[in-house]
Amino acid sequence: MREINKILVANRGEIALRVMRTIREMGMKCVAVYSEPDKNAPHVKYADEAYCLGPGPSNKSYLLGERIIEGCLQLNVDAIHPGYGFLSENATFARQVADANLIFIGPSPHSISIMGDKLAAKNAVSTYKIPMVPGTDQAILDIKEAKEKAASIGYPILIKASAGGGGKGMRIVKGEEEFEEQMKRAVSEAKSAFGNGAVFIEKYITSPKHIEIQVLADQHGNYVHLFERECSVQRRHQKVIEEAPSSVVSPSMREAMGTAAIDVAKACNYCGAGTVEFIVDEKLNFYFLEMNTRLQVEHPVTEMITGKDLVREQILIAEGQPLGFEQQDLHIRGHAIETRVYAEDPSNNFLPDIGTLSTYQLPQGPGIRVDDGFQEGMEIPIYYDPMIAKLVTYDEDRHKAIQKMIRAIDGFRITGISTTLPFARFVMLHPAFQSGKFDTNFVENHFTPDQLKQEFSEDELEILATIGASLIPAAQQNPSSMHNTSPNTTSKWTNRRRNG
Repeated sequence: MREINKILVANRGEIALRVMRTIREMGMKCVAVYSEPDKNAPHVKYADEAYCLGPGPSNKSYLLGERIIEGCLQLNVDAIHPGYGFLSENATFARQVADANLIFIGPSPHSISIMGDKLAAKNAVSTYKIPMVPGTDQAILDIKEAKEKAASIGYPILIKASAGGGGKGMRIVKGEEEFEEQMKRAVSEAKSAFGNGAVFIEKYITSPKHIEIQVLADQHGNYVHLFERECSVQRRHQKVIEEAPSSVVSPSMREAMGTAAIDVAKACNYCGAGTVEFIVDEKLNFYFLEMNTRLQVEHPVTEMITGKDLVREQILIAEGQPLGFEQQDLHIRGHAIETRVYAEDPSNNFLPDIGTLSTYQLPQGPGIRVDDGFQEGMEIPIYYDPMIAKLVTYDEDRHKAIQKMIRAIDGFRITGISTTLPFARFVMLHPAFQSGKFDTNFVENHFTPDQLKQEFSEDELEILATIGASLIPAAQQNPSSMHNTSPNTTSKWTNRRRNG
């Protein structure tokens, strides 16, 4: 067992701040790293100490593992928390951390390597009774051989990059006539994104739900799962809205998925916090998809329904302490929903947007949580993921959590850039989402950009009518006054709820 007193967070933005808050609550010191454009970012100001990594591009700053370790050694750091993204699932970096006699707050390089390669992961879990999507268990580069395999599996099929995720190197093939072109594209994307063009083939589940299980494992052989998260609302195969628990998972299905998730963790001798992802078909059969060997973006919804601080658990496990609870101690209480707030324009195919946060005001109230890394007046940098914040609502049931999310979205004021907030509001109000009868094709099946043209609600129209009526007497007395506005006066009303 090794005591940790000072932790460097090898990340930026909202996740760096979120991790640092727990570090402070545990009485430890926190160190920030930053690129030159991030020198005045909130996570840098919050930390006890900060270390500059280099210029803005991530390959010259946040991806420089050796530079990060140099900072640790200079500042007498005990451990590194990688957050998510960047180096969080990099086995080489985890190994370098261990070689420097530092603690990596995450799983072993061995576990990261196995689960970081989808084919290796499938082979590792094959000794357990874990449902698998029909498909190949080896990488395929030969197009003729791949086409024969696809025909034997049966169309539609999915071509997937072995070494990656996030929708990169992934292609849906509906028929043999388009197979060759789609495979070439998948291989090209995989090479570009991961430096590895290996792909494999799986049967494509046509109306899938994406449901994942949070697991924790300590260094003493103890494993627990913290129930499921529903992550089916996606764009470009990437999640945008998540919730816990899922509205379609029964107690028996939850137990079966939880057991399967723990078996996946056991298959690679996992230690720390991890997430096992499953694909679920229309008949609620579930199949192992992959394991993310890190903290997930959507971890707050699990924290809300279980009352467990997952970052705290990660740190305790990294110190060598055993889990302080068993499976029977964990219970689901209430419902939580997370909206990822991206600097993107949903009316323009979710293209990233850059600019200045002219207005940035957070929603307030019980059961509302915002994890963010920005302040009003800051610019959205071009170098990194466009996520601004994570908006989370919690209440005693799903309906109330949805209604609270709508109110929270309406209270989240952002101008200067386009954001995904209007899309999130659209989702919350959509009958398919409210009923739980939706899948990963929600955007394709239910959303078109013109649906974001904002119309005032009845309450807003009533307020506008009241304001208009109050202005009539003044206009009658001095008509010119309606056209003379002080340059220091700005209207709070626009023809949209907010920019973006």
